[in-house]
Amino acid sequence: MQKFLSKAFPASWTISWRHICLGLIGLGLCALAFGLASTPSKGQSEDPKAIFAELERFGEVFESIRYHYVEPVEAEALVRAAINGMLSALDPHSNFLSPEDLDQIQERTRGEFGGLGIEITMEDGFIKVIAPIDDTPAAEAGILSGDLIIGIDGETVLGLDLNEAVALMRGDIDSEVTVSVKRGEQPVFDITLVRAVIKMRSVRHESFGSVGYIRITTFSAQTTPGLKKAVRELKAEHGKNLTGLVLDLRNNPGGLLAEAIAVSDAFLEHGEIVSTRGREPASAARFSARRGDLLDGLPIVVLINSGSASASEIVAGAFKDHGRALIMGTRSFGKGSVQSIITIRTNDTMRLTTARYYTPSGLSIQGTGITPDIVVEPARVEGIDGGEFREEDLRGALVNGDAPNNADGNTAPDENTDDNTEAIQDYQLARAVDVLNAWRIWGK
Repeated sequence: MQKFLSKAFPASWTISWRHICLGLIGLGLCALAFGLASTPSKGQSEDPKAIFAELERFGEVFESIRYHYVEPVEAEALVRAAINGMLSALDPHSNFLSPEDLDQIQERTRGEFGGLGIEITMEDGFIKVIAPIDDTPAAEAGILSGDLIIGIDGETVLGLDLNEAVALMRGDIDSEVTVSVKRGEQPVFDITLVRAVIKMRSVRHESFGSVGYIRITTFSAQTTPGLKKAVRELKAEHGKNLTGLVLDLRNNPGGLLAEAIAVSDAFLEHGEIVSTRGREPASAARFSARRGDLLDGLPIVVLINSGSASASEIVAGAFKDHGRALIMGTRSFGKGSVQSIITIRTNDTMRLTTARYYTPSGLSIQGTGITPDIVVEPARVEGIDGGEFREEDLRGALVNGDAPNNADGNTAPDENTDDNTEAIQDYQLARAVDVLNAWRIWGK
């Protein structure tokens, strides 16, 4: 670098970091001005002189920090911090990515990564939990959607950006990390978690009587194959007796847009699934369903909550607008933006918000989320002892001679009943199963 500078500039010149920055800024400004002249765009009509003045201010601040800060600061670290600050000021989902960050994003889309198992964002300087991921240390320790993580291992997270906070929560497998959690109006409390390799099982399924249940925890490359396999197995188990399906998207933080489209397409015969619109009209895209419904029209109930974000909201929004499913639960998270991974000339990468997505009816859910057709708040139902009293409990009551009797002389329960919702501890899920059973009975 020194040899280059000595050849490029006369020995009598005094070269400072400010000169270098301004030189680089000048080159960038020329490219910017050429770009503005050749491809004018909405919102890019600023005077190049004003832009240069702002960039010159950056150069002066950069030089002052380099030479006057109380401790030495590496130029590369300063520039990277400036870039990340510029991106993070745009919205909570845009940021500069280190090679390690990019690797983790790629691991997540493959369905396996290391960590605690939480999807997070930043809110008012603290880490906000979008959703814990099923069967991970965070979920098993009781971390909930909406929790604020205000400290990590006794250190406050105030002043950290998202990448720095995530780095503090990462570490060696089987090592411990203690997070300080603020939940609603409760006092701050600590939770100690053990870091683990997160092997995500994107799809799992079971049955409640004749009602099928499929839970999608995230939208990764494993999701669509897992969904199709689950539907095949439910059909094989129940045949024509399958009543319908509960599709559980609660606490699903999202993932790949292509997988959200594929999951929607699996149950829609036609129509738009989602559209995306960026800054340029030419960047708009629409995605539509192809013929074919895995359930052949059987009813679907989709469960959502405040931890259902992004790709989950695309699916719920498409089903709601097309009337393909009944949406139950609570209002979703409200992340209606699309992020792109962009590689710049230095082979660095950044995650940048480049578009908003819209439901088939043309609505953006950014900041508002998907509102359920039927709101069902989480609840705990407990039976009341001694609260039930019937005719057969009376002394000397007549026995129904036309019905099979049990050992006590009372009428036996119908053994053909396939509604086992009493065994479901999850109140929202139990209500979804109730709806599908009512649908089956009413249909008869």
